[in-house]
Amino acid sequence: MDGGGSGTAAAGAGEAPEEQGRVAKLPEMQSAEPELGEELRRARDDYNMATGTISSLQRQLEIQESQLRRTKAEKEMLQKKLREQENQLQAMSAKFCSLTEQKHEEVMVTIEKENHRLQQVVTEQESKLAEQNKLISELQETVNQLQAEVLTNRSHIHKQQRDQEVIQREAETLQHRELQTRVALECVTSKFERYRSKIIQATFSAAGSKAPQAEVTDEEVLEAMQKIINQRQEFHQMLKQKGIKVPSLHSIDTPTPSPTSAKGRRKSPAR
Repeated sequence: MDGGGSGTAAAGAGEAPEEQGRVAKLPEMQSAEPELGEELRRARDDYNMATGTISSLQRQLEIQESQLRRTKAEKEMLQKKLREQENQLQAMSAKFCSLTEQKHEEVMVTIEKENHRLQQVVTEQESKLAEQNKLISELQETVNQLQAEVLTNRSHIHKQQRDQEVIQREAETLQHRELQTRVALECVTSKFERYRSKIIQATFSAAGSKAPQAEVTDEEVLEAMQKIINQRQEFHQMLKQKGIKVPSLHSIDTPTPSPTSAKGRRKSPAR
């Protein structure tokens, strides 16, 4: 019975570092999930911002196009007034030809005044027309720029959508891996606890051992095991000194655990 308990203790001591290594890798996988979640939230925020920017640019584009149409209408109206005034000037010239020579000088003065007034009107209309043409060019340039920005933002949104889909797939993959790791960790933890329970039971059920009255730590379990091993070695040595033939202890001896293997602080209820 003592030999079986010592073999189980050796198996538990050999597997503990491997199980602890698997447990140590879990925080690295868990830390990647918040980073992907944050990156996914930033991609969604960028997408919403770009969508709002496109809507604003489209509204500005509609306003500029409406102003461009009004400007073109004003230009056509000014050109129409200019043609009407030129027609009036031609009509007055024709009327002048039909006047009698006695009123020629008076009519000439009137015509010159009217002609001068019409020339001023034409100059003003041409100036306004030039301003309208300049404004049309500026508006057209603004419209082209807004259209280019809309295309750029749409391309950026498409890229963000693709990046968001990639991030979403990576997050789902990571969640799946995390679930698998949690299941594996639960299995490993359950197996480790069973081994530890067997070690404690074998250690404190040995002859001369006192059952613990409270929870024991890993260090206490290892110290109890080492104490039992030392007692067995002393008893074996005493029998050999008295000339009694006894079997060798090499097949059942348990190596002394290193200080690094006895650093656990987990406690178990007394069995």
